[in-house]
Amino acid sequence: MARTNADTDLFALLATGVARLDASLRIADLNAAFAEHTGFGRSRLHGQTLAALKPDGAQLHALARRALAQGHARRWNDIAVCALPGHEARLDFVFTPCADGVLVEVYPATPPAHAARTSETLRGFAHEVRNPLAAIAGAAQLLARDAGGGRQRDLARLITTEAARLATLAERLLGSRSLMAPRAVNLHAVLERAAELLQVERADVAITRDYDPSLPAWHGDPERLLQAVVNLTRNAVEANAQHLTLRSRAEAGWRDARGQRIPALRIEVEDDGEGVPEALAATLFEPLVSGRADGSGLGLALAREIAREHGGELTWQRRSTGSCFILLLPRHPHPAGATP
Repeated sequence: MARTNADTDLFALLATGVARLDASLRIADLNAAFAEHTGFGRSRLHGQTLAALKPDGAQLHALARRALAQGHARRWNDIAVCALPGHEARLDFVFTPCADGVLVEVYPATPPAHAARTSETLRGFAHEVRNPLAAIAGAAQLLARDAGGGRQRDLARLITTEAARLATLAERLLGSRSLMAPRAVNLHAVLERAAELLQVERADVAITRDYDPSLPAWHGDPERLLQAVVNLTRNAVEANAQHLTLRSRAEAGWRDARGQRIPALRIEVEDDGEGVPEALAATLFEPLVSGRADGSGLGLALAREIAREHGGELTWQRRSTGSCFILLLPRHPHPAGATP
């Protein structure tokens, strides 16, 4: 059935991202919302199959073919789509067969089903570490009291400070997210603190700073952000990285979990390590998933938990050597689950 001008106008004005595939499953039409959600321009997608939506486009194309063949709607959730490095989107797709092809709707991804399990695992971990942290803090205080040289006192103080920070983090994980007290934070001060901690542990690892000096202050919890960045740097070192790059940038067009375009800040931790094993790529941020026999599998899960409780996200990209983890943070975050 031929489409009228009124149909075309309505299609273009829909807030929902919609694309129409023809009988050969090529994109015959798409509205502006579909282009914005995916990050791919309309001219870039027109005439292409959904395989153009990297990195999971081939699976999207196969699902559209299956929906057309079976004659009923299908949904696929939490699909990664990345038009440009650092601009990954997590999206839900709905495929509905129609008379002359398939109608494709796209929405911001719903929260992953394992989110509650992640939180419970982290709270269990927090409960278990409280007593060892208290013992470490006590021992460090005794060392500081008896330390001879200035360097020894400084290291003892560092142990005491870090044990106290981790104890505070554990208490917050065991309590409510309402305890988060956001304030204006200099991101670069947090990155420098993470670099300092890494250098104390591994002085042989080289660190390059690539900061945007024009970035405004971020409003969030600096201790939690520090924990997230520290986890990312330690993850890189555990992958045998010898060189890390800490990078900061503004992110003007990021869409949050509600699909709203908001100003955000981006932190990248890029390394030259062994990278993420292919077998772990799909479950990388789930708790208790590790590529090492002695790994806890909690570092990346906790880092993503911290990002999401600020209304942000943590993603990763494979590099020719190593990996790049990308922490996206709204400038004025709404804690996860809060009403804006």
